[in-house]
Amino acid sequence: MNTDSQQAGRRWFTACSFSLGPIGQRRWELFKANRRSVWALWIFLILFVISLFAELVANDKPFFIMYKGQAYWSALVDYNETDFDGDFPTAAAYHDPWLKKQIADNGFAVWPLIEFHHTTVDWDMRHPAPAPPSARHILGTDDQARDVVARIIYGFRISVLFGFMLTIISAVAGVGAGAIQGYFGGWIDLILQRFMEVWSSMPTLYILIILASVVEPNFWWLLGILLLFSWMGFVGVVRAEFLKTRKFEYVRAARALGVSDVRIILRHVLPNALVATITFMPFTLAGSVTVLTSLDFLGFGLPPGSPSLGELLAQGKANLQAPWLGISGFVIIGTMLSLLIFIGEGVRDAFDPRKLFR
Repeated sequence: MNTDSQQAGRRWFTACSFSLGPIGQRRWELFKANRRSVWALWIFLILFVISLFAELVANDKPFFIMYKGQAYWSALVDYNETDFDGDFPTAAAYHDPWLKKQIADNGFAVWPLIEFHHTTVDWDMRHPAPAPPSARHILGTDDQARDVVARIIYGFRISVLFGFMLTIISAVAGVGAGAIQGYFGGWIDLILQRFMEVWSSMPTLYILIILASVVEPNFWWLLGILLLFSWMGFVGVVRAEFLKTRKFEYVRAARALGVSDVRIILRHVLPNALVATITFMPFTLAGSVTVLTSLDFLGFGLPPGSPSLGELLAQGKANLQAPWLGISGFVIIGTMLSLLIFIGEGVRDAFDPRKLFR
């Protein structure tokens, strides 16, 4: 059985490799040659997948309850105490000792690995908050008696998703602007370059501080504001590629044959520019995560109470008597950024033309 599974896996991998084409196979081989990047990719994917299903890993609700022969999916459906023979039609508090005993006497509950949500306040601690690490809280609690591990898992998900969205949208906008500048040149290039010089001189942090005093920043507000400035990082790379490529003979021949500018940009010039863009994206992703962490640390990021790695660092700074807060935040942020940088090094090697055709 194991041999058949291994052979099927090899056949699937071989089919995928051939579907990449010769150049794609060569790039994949170059990426695999960097063992550090491969390990970093696997570790990052495992951590990211775990964070995507954070509600099943860290939650103050059991994800399954069997009570008097009836199944309750409490992680997906909100139940009241009356559903478990309680007196009040209020939301069930599964950490309540009475409800725990009621479920244990009439069935069982399957709890997540961590029995706390990132918003859960533990009222049954024996130590004042922030509490030190213990069997109940592996990395202790913050100054509001919330589990640090749960907040790290949810904060990791928010940071990575924010970084992905900011990087992808910035790349699309930056590639589009750089393509227009580099392909058409002339007055279009000159005007857009002057606009970028003026726009890049805008103080992003001051704008965020001013807006934070008017409206309460949230995930989408921060994403929109940072998108106004982050797209410019891709323009220079793409513009240089288009300025170089538009003079090639095959581009001139396409123009002479009457091929439209849009088709030339998308089919003949853009693939060359995307190599530099894709190489640049993992490092931009790491920078996007750092920006959100920095804003949360300064207090101009996500709303109060949101699971944030920057807010965890700020709590560590404010509670020097609780070193587990600062150490936990530093380790997870350092690990995340290191993994992204290692993955970026592998992508850079895979798309390096000097190694690709060696």
